[in-house]
Amino acid sequence: MATASPIPADPLATLADTDSQRLAARLAQDAFAAVFRMAVAPDSDAEAGALGELAGRCYNWSQAGAADDARALRLALLINGLDAWGLAYTQAFQLQAIPALTALIGGLRTRLDATADARFQQQFAALTGNEFAAVDFKVELRRSIHLALWHAMAACETAEQAEGLVRPLGSLLLGLNEQMPELGWRLIADALASIQISLLADAAASAMAQDGTQQLFAALRHALPAERYQAILAHSGQAVVAWQQARRARDTEGRIDA
Repeated sequence: MATASPIPADPLATLADTDSQRLAARLAQDAFAAVFRMAVAPDSDAEAGALGELAGRCYNWSQAGAADDARALRLALLINGLDAWGLAYTQAFQLQAIPALTALIGGLRTRLDATADARFQQQFAALTGNEFAAVDFKVELRRSIHLALWHAMAACETAEQAEGLVRPLGSLLLGLNEQMPELGWRLIADALASIQISLLADAAASAMAQDGTQQLFAALRHALPAERYQAILAHSGQAVVAWQQARRARDTEGRIDA
């Protein structure tokens, strides 16, 4: 049975601290949002200039690292994050490709000389070859992707449209469980907790959001081993309870101050 044992030390923490890792995840999200907008509202002339500016901002941030390996890792984090967003959205929205995303990633790679590219590949392999490498980045990245797809599902106009997003979201979560034997179930628990907190925080949450969430939980319960699913529920439940307690404490403090 999966238990919430201590997470092993992050082998990349000396090159990118928690704040840098979380910032990398947010930058990847912002960059993907920009290229996805280009995909849904293409304008070739404007796109070329916007892509160049976006690639420049991403590259400049990566080069702000303190040493060569740190700079290579920053770029690896950004490209890994962009890849993850692209894979999630092509699957969820049944896209063949996102050309602007391909161009952005290519533009970042072509700025590297042979030595820098070898160093980048080394850091990328270190990032993807160890579940717990850059764990704060992975948690922040996956949480953002999962919530983005859930919000898209919640905004659907029909049950059929919503179901079309519940399925790929569920597949994405199940994929984490298979790809990351130790960390994956924690990321699923984080996703479920984030979704439940979003529902609790919005008293006017749509029926679509509630129904889709129930479908997601049911699909995971059916697909996962019982013990693993119960461990995920227990872990996510602890996070939800902690959020509720913190919310009540803030409300109580606010009433006292008033």
